[in-house]
Amino acid sequence: MRHFHQLSAAQGEQLFLRPPREFSRTADIDTMAAALGATLYMPATRPDLAGDLRRQGARGVLSSVVCLEDAISDDELPAAQANLIRQLTQAGQDGLGASDTLPLTFVRVRHPEQIAAVTQGLGEQTSMLSGFVLPKFTDVSGGDFLDALLAARAETGVDLRAMPVIESPEVIHRETRDSVLAGVASLLAKHRDVVLAVRLGATDLSSVYGLRRDRSLTVYDVRLVAEVITDVVNVLGRADGTGHVVTGTVWEYFAGADRIFKPLLRESPFLEHDAGRLRRQLITRDLDALIREVVLDKANGLIGKTVIHPTHVVAVHALSVVSSEEYSDACDITGQAQAGGGVRASSYRNKMNEAKPHLAWAQKTLRRADAFGVAHEDVTFVDFLAAAATQA
Repeated sequence: MRHFHQLSAAQGEQLFLRPPREFSRTADIDTMAAALGATLYMPATRPDLAGDLRRQGARGVLSSVVCLEDAISDDELPAAQANLIRQLTQAGQDGLGASDTLPLTFVRVRHPEQIAAVTQGLGEQTSMLSGFVLPKFTDVSGGDFLDALLAARAETGVDLRAMPVIESPEVIHRETRDSVLAGVASLLAKHRDVVLAVRLGATDLSSVYGLRRDRSLTVYDVRLVAEVITDVVNVLGRADGTGHVVTGTVWEYFAGADRIFKPLLRESPFLEHDAGRLRRQLITRDLDALIREVVLDKANGLIGKTVIHPTHVVAVHALSVVSSEEYSDACDITGQAQAGGGVRASSYRNKMNEAKPHLAWAQKTLRRADAFGVAHEDVTFVDFLAAAATQA
């Protein structure tokens, strides 16, 4: 599997100083977590679920979640679960599990018992799955989910991974947040070998207070949720070896409407690349706010993002590519650290690189470079967006 595989060889040479590296479906947790990128959610009721996964994988989606929880009404649940099992079983029998373009596929369950129901239903085709998304995860509910996952791993022999979702009222409530997150950290530490990433459920967190962010705002403008993000990264995303990858919250809009605020994309980066029309298209689809949110995700320590529409994937992945400047700084910093530390000016002559305090950043940047590649010096995210547009 490899990010940007949908681009032509000529496009790849034009865009990448160092192309993304391939990784397998059984890659180690650090590699896979860094490569999740935009994780596309879809309900398990889709009539051509396996075909949808295959088509989106061919277009560049590398991770997906098939939902049996909030995206499914209560009366649809039995049929949705049966549809999921039937379609993935057939896909496995057709050999799609070995396909390089089929996304990593996770199932979001409602309750722990559903993990066994899904894996037993899939039987030999459980290998079609990469793991399970565990909703409403707390220090109290999480143990049962993880026990069910471990039992499924033992029974099937498949290296299933867990992605717990932090989205319960106890987490957004100020008086219980610290104790719940401390308990979650302790629980996840006992199962580090199966926890792929921690996801954030902004929709559920917002619902506790009857909130929903407008399409012109980012999640960081909703202060109640932004505070939770800060605390989750603080407790669960530490770079000292005890933390996990924490992914960005869902972007749930995919159509334009009347706007209140000015667009969040400057004109100059697009005009410099003769891409004014592309900018207008992004604004029309409200993707300018998504782009702003992804930039803020990166600044706040989040990696990857939950999305609900294929058009979102392109934006998230374009912004995940490591720039030539970032790569140069990361290499300089790791080299300095190996030589004993110290500080020196960036080769771009615009900042100071201190080996010790910047080392964790450099290591994360190099993992992202492996997953998403390094752009040529004169290539920006605009070029990746434009290249992806030619593949649509």
